[in-house]
Amino acid sequence: MMDIYQLRYFLAVVETGSFTRAADRTFVTQPTLSAGIKKLEQQIGHELFERSNRRVFLTDAGTRFLPRAKAILHECNMAQQVLDEAGKTPVLRIGVLTTLSNRQVGNLLASFREKMPNAAIEITDGTEQELENRLEDRSLDFALSVHRGEPNDVSIALNNEPYVFILSNDHDLAGRTRVTASDLAEEYMIVRSRCEVLSETSRYFTDRNVRPRLVYRTPNDSRAVAMVAAGVGGTVVPQSLVDDRVSPVRLIGFDHERRLGLFLPRSDLPAETLVVAGAFTDHVQSQWN
Repeated sequence: MMDIYQLRYFLAVVETGSFTRAADRTFVTQPTLSAGIKKLEQQIGHELFERSNRRVFLTDAGTRFLPRAKAILHECNMAQQVLDEAGKTPVLRIGVLTTLSNRQVGNLLASFREKMPNAAIEITDGTEQELENRLEDRSLDFALSVHRGEPNDVSIALNNEPYVFILSNDHDLAGRTRVTASDLAEEYMIVRSRCEVLSETSRYFTDRNVRPRLVYRTPNDSRAVAMVAAGVGGTVVPQSLVDDRVSPVRLIGFDHERRLGLFLPRSDLPAETLVVAGAFTDHVQSQWN
C-alpha cells in the first residue's frame, strides 16, 4: 500500500523536474527521496520516471498515474483541513423534539447564530425518549423538549402553551373561538401520532360520547397542518403550530397545556464549547420565557 509521503515525493519530482530540487522542497535528502520513489514504483509495478543526467521525465505509466496522485493528495489535505477546523470551531449539538414548531425553532436558532456566528450547530430531531437517550449517552449537549417537572440541574422550564383545535379557514366553525365536543361530532379528525396529549384527546371525546371519524394519521406535524388547511379534517395541536392557513378554536373542557424545557448537558463540555453553551442557555431563556 502506498504512503502519502511517497505521493508527495512523486509530485515534487514532477513539479521541479529534478530529484535534487524535489528533495529540497520536501525537506529530505536525495537518497531518502529516491528510495521513496523506488518503493512506490515497486508497489504499483511500474516505473514512473525516465532519468537522464540533467532532467527526469514521466513515463507513460507516470503520466497516467499523475492525475490520480494529485486527486488523492488533495483529498488527504482536505480531510486534514476539516479536522483542523473542527478542532478550532466550537460545536453545539442540539436535540429538537419533533412536535416543536419548525418556525419557532428556526427563529430561535437564527437569532442565536446572529449572536454567535462562529459557532457550529448540529441538530438532531427525536421523540422525548430518543432525546433523553442521546443526552444520557452524551451524543447531545442540549435538548429542547417537554418539561415534566425535572429539577433545575436537569432541565430549565420555559414557556407554557395551550393546545387548540384547528380547522380550515373556510370551515363553518372557523369564526368561533370556542367549541364543544358535540359541535365536532360530525367532523373528520386527523391524528397527530406523536402528540403528547393524544390519549387525553381521545378520552375527551369518548367521555362525551363523541367519536369523530378518523381520516388520516401521521407523525409529520407539518403534513397534518397542511391537511387541515386543505379541508381534510381537524386536529389538536399546540398553539405554536398554528399558522395563517388554519383557524384555531378552544375545546371547552380541554384545558391541557405543555411546558417546554431546555434539557442540559449530562457531563462537562469541552472548554472551547463552554462559552457557546452559556450563550445558548441564556438566549433560549430570553426568547422562550
